[in-house]
Amino acid sequence: MSVLPDLYAESYQSIFEAASDGLMIVNRETGGVVNANPAACAMYGYAREELIGLPMTHLVQPGSRASFDQYTQGIQPGNVSEGLAVHLRKNGWPFHAEVRWTAFTYRDQSCLLGMVRDVSDRVQAEQMLKRQVESHAREQAILLEISQTLASSLELKPGEILDRLRVLIEYTHAGLFALEDSTLAALAVRGTPELERAMPLEIQFSDPHALTALSDGQQPNRIADVWSTDPAAQVLRSLLKNQGTILLEGVRAWLWVPLTAKGRIIGGLTAAHAEPGYFTAHHADLALTIANQAAITMINAELYEHAQALAKLEERQRLAQELHDAVNQSLFSAGLIAEVLPRLWEQNPAEGRRSLEDLRRLTRGALAEMRGLLAELRPVIMTGTDFGDLLRQLGNALAGRINTPVSVSVTGRGVLPADVQVALYRLCQETLSNIAKHAEASQVQIRLRYDSDGVEVYIKDNGHGFDPENISLGHSGLSMMGERAKAIGAVLSITSAPGNGTTVTIRWAEAVDVAQTADAEQKVL
Repeated sequence: MSVLPDLYAESYQSIFEAASDGLMIVNRETGGVVNANPAACAMYGYAREELIGLPMTHLVQPGSRASFDQYTQGIQPGNVSEGLAVHLRKNGWPFHAEVRWTAFTYRDQSCLLGMVRDVSDRVQAEQMLKRQVESHAREQAILLEISQTLASSLELKPGEILDRLRVLIEYTHAGLFALEDSTLAALAVRGTPELERAMPLEIQFSDPHALTALSDGQQPNRIADVWSTDPAAQVLRSLLKNQGTILLEGVRAWLWVPLTAKGRIIGGLTAAHAEPGYFTAHHADLALTIANQAAITMINAELYEHAQALAKLEERQRLAQELHDAVNQSLFSAGLIAEVLPRLWEQNPAEGRRSLEDLRRLTRGALAEMRGLLAELRPVIMTGTDFGDLLRQLGNALAGRINTPVSVSVTGRGVLPADVQVALYRLCQETLSNIAKHAEASQVQIRLRYDSDGVEVYIKDNGHGFDPENISLGHSGLSMMGERAKAIGAVLSITSAPGNGTTVTIRWAEAVDVAQTADAEQKVL
């Protein structure tokens, strides 16, 4: 154990007394304080006479006393041991102490010299910084979750946006509004039962500049007290007249964030709190981030609605074209035959019987076309009907349209997943449509075969055929058929050559519950 000069020697006394850090000498055997400088006495709140003889463990937080004894006993001579612990002042107040201990001999006794520094301010600053970092990380995680949730859906869920807002910003009530002409229409509100019962809630304003003034150049606007004489508070009160006054009940602080898209205001996000001046600039930044995401979602939802409306219009136009191209022409031809059939029968019964067969074929084809269009209008028909029956229906429709024999054979029977059945139906429908438009075939064969490994559809015509390697860019039907097949995991094979007709094979290979039956073939003449 090293021996240091007596600290009470004249050459060291002034250093010990004048040190700004607390210095304490502790007997290792008894654990009592042997001496302390003025800085240590002031730090712990004791007079020197009170500290002398006081057990050092008395100055340490009770829960740490056992570990403190073990810690000090393990200090080796010649080494400096540092530690951070919670110490106690005389009045019981705790403080964070950073202590450097070294072992030495003092007046022939084994002692410890401790240099004590109050680092409470530093520890508190570190803890505050840690809390801020954790809070910011939590906020970023929540904002990321909100962004992913809103971006993953084409449907606007205003109530969910306000619920997520509350995780970040506490409020008394909040609302999400859409701007329609000169009216702010509430898409959702959260808060008091009275406010939620007031839905639907609309705020109408006659002055077009009022909303612009409230939006502060499309930036968040914080109002410390909505009942003050602040100009922004006066604008807000003038805006929230009639039905909108319920938004001012029981609140003082107000936060308004405009929802903007391409430089124009399309709505707003608002939050209110009963405590004046509650909302901070950081609250405004968080709300602005959510508002920007909400604005994008609103635009996407609007575009999606327009796309759906356009798709419905295009589908109606397509069905109308189908009615004109197929059903209307078939019925027109059938009407002409029906008009001349009585006279033709009288003059030439054999020709009359052939015309009667043509009439049967045309009406049967028109009926099949109508059933097909009905299935497209009501998808439950397409998924709830046996796939073999759907193929027979398509065969009947094609025979009526092109006045060509179409044979349909079905081997086995099975139940297909709804999406698979719809996709296979569309593929067959596109194939037969191509035959009607381009093939000029005199014979068409359709075969459907079920087995335990899946289902296979085979469609062959003896028409013109084509060169699969030489297809113009304007004809994307085959590539779309390939994409549709790939979407359900089916294999599409198309074989054709000029003058040799075309064969289309579609194989969907997954386990299917199959009830084997004898081949059932239907020929449409």
